[in-house]
Amino acid sequence: MTDSKKATLYGLATVSIWSTVASAFKIALRGLDPLQLLLCACAVSILVLAAILLIQGKLGELTRMGRKETVRCALLGLLNPFLYYTILFKAYDLLPAQEAQPINYTWAVTLSLLSVPLLGQKLSARALMAILLSYLGVVVISTHGDLLGMRFSSLQGVALALGSTVIWALYWIFNTRSQADPMAGLLLSFLTGFPFILAATLLFSEIPPLATGPLMAAAYVGLFEMGITFALWLTAMKYAARPEGGGTARVANLIFLSPFLSLVFIHFLVGETIHPATVFGLAFIIAGNALMQYSPRKRA
Repeated sequence: MTDSKKATLYGLATVSIWSTVASAFKIALRGLDPLQLLLCACAVSILVLAAILLIQGKLGELTRMGRKETVRCALLGLLNPFLYYTILFKAYDLLPAQEAQPINYTWAVTLSLLSVPLLGQKLSARALMAILLSYLGVVVISTHGDLLGMRFSSLQGVALALGSTVIWALYWIFNTRSQADPMAGLLLSFLTGFPFILAATLLFSEIPPLATGPLMAAAYVGLFEMGITFALWLTAMKYAARPEGGGTARVANLIFLSPFLSLVFIHFLVGETIHPATVFGLAFIIAGNALMQYSPRKRA
């Protein structure tokens, strides 16, 4: 099998799995609160990431990491998983999955906005148009298409979903200078974030009940949303970057399939009737992301 086909297969596998996690969030939240879900998912993710590193023979990267990188990865654990998933899961708790999931996809636009003050980048007219398109999509989805009435199903939920994109964008901006192995750095971040998640759960919630359905959904989130997909995506990019891999941009474009596939799973697994405004709003968000992705500067 050629590197190009391997890259595509790993990329499609990742996108397919990512498309199911919004449904898993909602199913888990039927029996768990956001902190309980995060506690269970993070525990599973730590085991999965450690197992992957062990299989790859890279578990020793944790001890070989320099002091500066160790501190960086540890501090990043406060952003991801602690703050990011606490806010994101609360947004999913307040909003229908078909609203929270597309709004979360505006993180790339948020990343561009934060890159201006934090990285000294400039916004082109094309980038501004992309931002307007994406946030117009958020308004369309959040108001169910009633732009004049501006009635939100949960204004707090929308604010939290948008807030999660800020945390996620900050995580990647601060992570750009890291020289650590990506998997080892992620595991260290999760190991650091876990005690904060446990403390928050004990203070503001309680240890999750032993209900099979919600716990299995939480384990699914930890296994796939926070664990295996990261390794699959890195593998896809590794093959795509090779001379005969076809380029990473081709594989990265597969991510645009995920939000639409996710709506299909949300309908059949969660039981939500997909509102036409959700599809139209998501189209605006994806158009904004695509416009940002294909600017002349990005291609260069």
